[in-house]
Amino acid sequence: MSTDPVDFVRAHARLAPVAHLPELRLYQADEPIGLWELTEGEFRGEQPPPFWAFAWAGGQALARYVLDQPDTVAGLRVLDLATGSGLVAIAAARAGAARVRAVDVDPVAVAAAELNAEANEVRLAATVADLLDGDHGDAQVVLAGDVFYSEAMAARMLRFLLRAAADGVRVLVGDPDRAFLPRDRFTELIGYQVPVPTALESVRVRHARVWQLRPPVRRPALR
Repeated sequence: MSTDPVDFVRAHARLAPVAHLPELRLYQADEPIGLWELTEGEFRGEQPPPFWAFAWAGGQALARYVLDQPDTVAGLRVLDLATGSGLVAIAAARAGAARVRAVDVDPVAVAAAELNAEANEVRLAATVADLLDGDHGDAQVVLAGDVFYSEAMAARMLRFLLRAAADGVRVLVGDPDRAFLPRDRFTELIGYQVPVPTALESVRVRHARVWQLRPPVRRPALR
């Protein structure tokens, strides 16, 4: 079996419309559990799970919001964290962002994001990187879909997003009520009923919301 990321995506996923965004197409796995098991077996190495092969509910909600509210990103520099399939980044590019950077720690996800961008006739800069201990660069908007799925990831992600918000960056998150989303830090913007793969979510539809992070309160310096 080829371990080239592009070949792997093409071999194990096919282009299909996104359930909640039928105007977009992604390489998606027909049989989620089989691909999950494969990446933990033959293709394992240091590979993360194949998050890139599915349109997760939080990402679908965030991408839908960006497409329906293009002023959110139009003419601005956008960073899409933990991009996975690149769905949210692609939506930002479609909505008129000046530049979109899509970042993931998984080389296969980055390959999928590039293939998906090509299929949807948009341009983005996809990069293999872990930015969470760093900063947002020159991004004016930071987007993150379905990133609060574990306690460890949520803690690192929140610290990164708070630093960005403190610098005046608009931070939007899509989340289907995952357990580790710190709701007290966010303002809800909208909710959607999003179709999801039953094999992964155990339901056919999940309610997913788009949230905006409130900047941390700056306390005046003591004199």
